[in-house]
Amino acid sequence: MIELRQFRQFIAVAEELNFRRAAQRLHMAQPPLTAAIKKIEKELGTTLIERTNRVARLTKAGRIFLEGAQRTVAQADRTLGAAKLAGTGLTGLLRISFVPSAAHDLLPRTLRTFREKYTGIDLDLNEATTAQQVAALMEDRTDIGFAMPPLHNAEGLAIDILIRDQLLLALPEGHPQGQRDTVQLKKLADEAWILVPAQQAPGLHGRVLTACAQAGFIPRVSQEALQMDTILSFVASGIGVSMVPPSQAGLGRRGVSFHRLTGLGTPVNYELALIYRRLSPLTDAFIQIATALAHSNARKGSAC
Repeated sequence: MIELRQFRQFIAVAEELNFRRAAQRLHMAQPPLTAAIKKIEKELGTTLIERTNRVARLTKAGRIFLEGAQRTVAQADRTLGAAKLAGTGLTGLLRISFVPSAAHDLLPRTLRTFREKYTGIDLDLNEATTAQQVAALMEDRTDIGFAMPPLHNAEGLAIDILIRDQLLLALPEGHPQGQRDTVQLKKLADEAWILVPAQQAPGLHGRVLTACAQAGFIPRVSQEALQMDTILSFVASGIGVSMVPPSQAGLGRRGVSFHRLTGLGTPVNYELALIYRRLSPLTDAFIQIATALAHSNARKGSAC
């Protein structure tokens, strides 16, 4: 029976069409490699490689054997890799929840990198508010989430901050305050505001109310909306102003301008965090990738 090692030896010779280079690639001497190929041919009862003083070409049987050998080795490597991952607990299903603002940058990059590295893992993705994620973690309906602190009713949950930034002011195009890059928060006291619902996003809602109170006013809420896309659509329609995560500013939203806030009550902090109830090999691997990507992005931003 032909062994996996022999398949690898034949593939090297067939791809290099040179015994010396193939031997170097395999980190072995040339005579044993030549003998190994002859042994395969003897076992099969056919010539795989036509050669005189050097490799000339593969025979028809050699080309067919090469295709099969490559499939065999690839399958063996996948099987070995899956077994190793299973031995470390890196197999099965990872349930991930996320706030919509995470879906524009960090989440897709994290998912792409994770899937490339851990090909045998199934992912279950669910968009959810921070409050919904906390409840899902408490009830073991999800494993890890991208959420926006501060959290409420989250005793026992771990929080790993990925991004620290400031909320931006979103104004409708042509707004009188939109002529400046920065806007004093107190100048927005008479504006109609569009906020996320307190019940669904208590952390973000509370930060906006606290900032406005520190600036000397209570915001007049004309509309509530859960999704940032909906909030920005309302802003573009002139229904009111809002505060949104900085990731929204890079999406090229028509009819909306984005500004830094200054003065009393500012900056209004924004954080994106991973939240989870317990560590496992899967969640730990995911956290490592997300953290590395977030830190890399932060370094690039500080260098600009």
